[in-house]
Amino acid sequence: MRRFLVAAAFAVLCGPFAQAQTYPDRPIKLLVPLAAGSAVDIVARLVAEKMGDQLGQRPFVENMAGGAGVIGMRAGARAAPDGYTVIVPNDSVLTMVPNMKSDAGYDPFADFMPVTQLVGIPLGLIAHPSFEANTIAELIALAKKTPGGINYSSGGPGSPQHVGMELFVRAAGIQMTHVPHRGATEAVTAIVSGSVPVGITGMSAVVPLLPDKRVKLLGVTTAKRLPQVPDAPAISETVPGFAFNAWCAFMVPAKTPPEIVAKLNAATHAALNDPAVQKRLVELGFVPTPDSPEQLAAHLRAEYTRTGNLVRDANLKN
Repeated sequence: MRRFLVAAAFAVLCGPFAQAQTYPDRPIKLLVPLAAGSAVDIVARLVAEKMGDQLGQRPFVENMAGGAGVIGMRAGARAAPDGYTVIVPNDSVLTMVPNMKSDAGYDPFADFMPVTQLVGIPLGLIAHPSFEANTIAELIALAKKTPGGINYSSGGPGSPQHVGMELFVRAAGIQMTHVPHRGATEAVTAIVSGSVPVGITGMSAVVPLLPDKRVKLLGVTTAKRLPQVPDAPAISETVPGFAFNAWCAFMVPAKTPPEIVAKLNAATHAALNDPAVQKRLVELGFVPTPDSPEQLAAHLRAEYTRTGNLVRDANLKN
């Protein structure tokens, strides 16, 4: 009996280590709580392709959109902490939505462990080609003539498109009307179709639309102009001090063995440092930002606090 108990105790103690030693022995799911075609989805798919070279198992992407990312995040929080489900959230679902929704159903700190940040996501303020304003200054002037008369599109309450636009509206001293959609892809489609005239969205969605002039880019949200679109002014050139950028990361369910987190971090860094992946990410307007789990944890805490203050000051509601 004693021998059995000793063996059982040894198995319990060594189980996570043995699991980490053989990890991964099957495909890894990258759970994206946002729609296919979104900036986060694009990044996840680009990185997944190269991660397989390091891990011996190519991850696959599964989109679980809905509820401004809440549905996918809840599913990620309930997933087994074995490294076979990696959640790919953006800053919105990690810092904005939990600050806006008391019933979000997940805790970004208690329910998840950081792996690495992936990229920074610059955004652009775009408009339908037929929209009257062609510059940020003209948009502000038009909005001041008709307070609340101009609609703007977003991927839903608490999304980067929503928060970014509300920050712009407040900084510019104007009023506009929020038209939420089910994800960033639908929000951009609404602008392309002309059903909503303007909106802020990730540059990865904007860049492919510019050659055919399906939208016009009024300005970018970065503090300075982006090298990918040098003719597009930074919004700060018209609204001094304005800057807003999104980001995304890899997270895993809480209690995932640290050895597995380390393997995922190393594989992700290898992918992000691959010249071909870097080139494509930069072409799409992303800024690769790999870091350590500890650095991501500190960044998340700081951003959560900053966003909470922003949500309260701007009285943003879900």
